[in-house]
Amino acid sequence: MNQILNVDDSNNHKREKATKTKMPKMPKTKNSEPIAIHTIVKFFAIAILIFGICMIGSGSYSMYKEASKEVSKTKPVIYVEQTSAEELLLKITHNKELVSITYDWNEEGSVQIPANGRKQVETIIEIPTGTNTLKVYASDIEGQEIEYEQVYTVESDININIEPEGNNLKVTANGVNNLQFMTYRWDEEEETRVDIEGNEVEETIEIPKGLHTLTINVVDINNKTETKEQEVNGVTKPKLEVTTDGSDNFIIKASDEEGIKKVQFIINEEERYELDLESQLSPEDRKEFEYSYPLHDGENKLEVTVYNNSDVTETFRALVEK
Repeated sequence: MNQILNVDDSNNHKREKATKTKMPKMPKTKNSEPIAIHTIVKFFAIAILIFGICMIGSGSYSMYKEASKEVSKTKPVIYVEQTSAEELLLKITHNKELVSITYDWNEEGSVQIPANGRKQVETIIEIPTGTNTLKVYASDIEGQEIEYEQVYTVESDININIEPEGNNLKVTANGVNNLQFMTYRWDEEEETRVDIEGNEVEETIEIPKGLHTLTINVVDINNKTETKEQEVNGVTKPKLEVTTDGSDNFIIKASDEEGIKKVQFIINEEERYELDLESQLSPEDRKEFEYSYPLHDGENKLEVTVYNNSDVTETFRALVEK
């Protein structure tokens, strides 16, 4: 009996021992859960890395495009430096080829400076005497343009003045230094020379009929030259004569090749009269005109002015006793 019990205890002991024995670890297969999570994490890490590289590349390309766009929008740069009282250094620089450069004074005709596709151009510009406005224009191969405008004033050693004197012009000139000679011409005709002794000159020049350009050059002993041009409309002034007839009237006699348009006269600075001939007489009848008006007792201070069709005037003043 004891034997049986011992056998049973042994079996029970073995069963208990077997129960407590650890199970061996199973190998991780591809379908197991730990391997699946690792793969997913790895996939997302690679995806994020690729996305980041794409974003960096896209941003760099955008920055490159913007930088390229900024470069294409750049314009030429104009530098102007006054190197002396009468000269300017003009410099145009750019990072692209220049195709057109011009300048002018007072918008009186542009001067072209050859660019020849260069990226830097320099030239010397002479400043005219007096107050003048300089304008500079430059453009590049891509059509980008820039303009410069500045006023410059240069005092001249020679002054020239032109004023009407009847049917002529009176030209006067003076200089800081003695003058050598003066030349003048109408339009493109041959020049007339006037030699000068001293530092001033006065010359009367007959005006041809019609619209003409007078060019005057004056040169001093240092060979400095001053030039002046002026457009002149050559018309003759009306002829005017005021007389008395030996009685109580004064008589206005006027004539003009174009015709007398209007007559104004003032007596003693108080009485003012105007005769509108244009509305009353034909052009032919207005070429010669005569009119009489009574004098006042005592002194008569007369001022008579006649106008021709071009509004050129002639005035007569006199003191007449009655």
